[in-house]
Amino acid sequence: MKQKLLYTLLLAAGTISGAFAQNGSDAQMLARIREEGMSHSKVMQTAFNLTDVSGPRLANSPGLKRAQDWAVNALKTWGIVNTKREPWGKFGKGWEVQKYYAAITAPYYHAVIAIPKAWTPGTSGPISADVVVIKADSVVDLARYKGKLKGKIVMLDTKPLEERSFKADASRYTDAELTELAAAAPSAGGRPRTAGNLLSFRTALNKFYTEEGVGLVLSQSRGTDGTVFTSGGTAYADTAKTPAPELETSSEDFQRILRLVNAGVPVKMEADVKTQFFSNDLQGYNVVGELEGSDRKNELVIIGGHLDSWHAATGATDNAAGSAVMLEAMRILKRVGFKPRRTIRVVLWSSEEQGLHGSRNYVLNHFGDPKTMVLKPEQAKVSAYYNLDNGAGKIRGIYTQGNDAIGPIFKSWLEPFKDLGAATVTVRNTGGTDHLAFDAIGIPGFQFIQDGLDYGSRTHHSNQDTYDRLNEDDLKQAATVVAAFVYYTSQRDEMMPRKELPKPAAVKN
Repeated sequence: MKQKLLYTLLLAAGTISGAFAQNGSDAQMLARIREEGMSHSKVMQTAFNLTDVSGPRLANSPGLKRAQDWAVNALKTWGIVNTKREPWGKFGKGWEVQKYYAAITAPYYHAVIAIPKAWTPGTSGPISADVVVIKADSVVDLARYKGKLKGKIVMLDTKPLEERSFKADASRYTDAELTELAAAAPSAGGRPRTAGNLLSFRTALNKFYTEEGVGLVLSQSRGTDGTVFTSGGTAYADTAKTPAPELETSSEDFQRILRLVNAGVPVKMEADVKTQFFSNDLQGYNVVGELEGSDRKNELVIIGGHLDSWHAATGATDNAAGSAVMLEAMRILKRVGFKPRRTIRVVLWSSEEQGLHGSRNYVLNHFGDPKTMVLKPEQAKVSAYYNLDNGAGKIRGIYTQGNDAIGPIFKSWLEPFKDLGAATVTVRNTGGTDHLAFDAIGIPGFQFIQDGLDYGSRTHHSNQDTYDRLNEDDLKQAATVVAAFVYYTSQRDEMMPRKELPKPAAVKN
């Protein structure tokens, strides 16, 4: 009874979509996709292998290679062809944490919650030293500490980075918020940038620490309740100078130490940090695999998400979730026996966290240069790119990236998934994900709207970003919706509508 009802609903949706329905074939295939995706999913098994089994996946680290190799083997096992790790160009050194420990030893013992900052060296064995607070707002202020910091554990006098919140960590989009999104005007999106003067001071401060031979730097992480949001600098370049050892600590531990020292209570700490750099292969790699098309096999539908992560946990919501969903979409389509017209390609990006390097260089290598807008023939053969990288929540709809012509198409495609909570189409864009590389070269590139859950408040780049934060029902739903979008895009007689070609980035104001 349920299958008959589903078939009727999907057939109705296919009729609504007009040109997309072919004598009920859409409804039949979508029913099979939904059955496989929702009732026979392998998405959590995939997520487990990308997180718990592979470990942290920092760019060019052994953990990332483990995950990439697993993904390549899985795709091959499912029958996906042309599967490989494809180099995209030079990235730089790999790096991983092999050991770390830090604790207050006086005026009493307390183990400190902390994470080594990416691409920083270790302490070359255990150290024990007094903590020195640096009170400085400019390079000039640092002169008073010259010659006094060798072997010391140092920290910059810093106020708490955020007030304690009494809001729930996790939340889903409300109906009102989705309605507002659907009615919104276009927005540029994007990630906030660090102020130039602050960055300049931080650079000078790090240089000073290295020259003075400090034993260890403590920096305050954003976050509360023991959550450490980690980061890293640009020390991955093979020509980069090695900075001082650094631990990013929980705000609670950082502020406790700071209060004690500023009150005149001597604080002594011990630490033992061991990290390793890897420079045997400086190339960056993406994972690529295809489900070959038929009568329009030279045209492409591309889906993807970034596989690399930060190192404080196992990068589950950022972005093993998106990668697992895209892999699962490929598995679903192959499992249901779908024979696409256009070739479907999945690409799992690397080095996204350092600036979308994997996707930008892939686009540069295959489709053209956004700086000059000199295009390669393959650019005209990509119908669309779909991305997933906003956490582990279910798909609620899609951003059209300001592409007005594509809105009605997406609305019809989401019609069969209203009962699963996916119905919203907004002309707005979300920034900071790999779809931007495609949009910059004139290829329709899209990011799905996802429920945030506790992505921004607790898991994004933090030591809490583990497999435990994944919601199985949400990931099943997301993979099913993605597979349906891929199905529709590959079967259309026409390519997806395109916006006006962007102007060369080199001449933009």
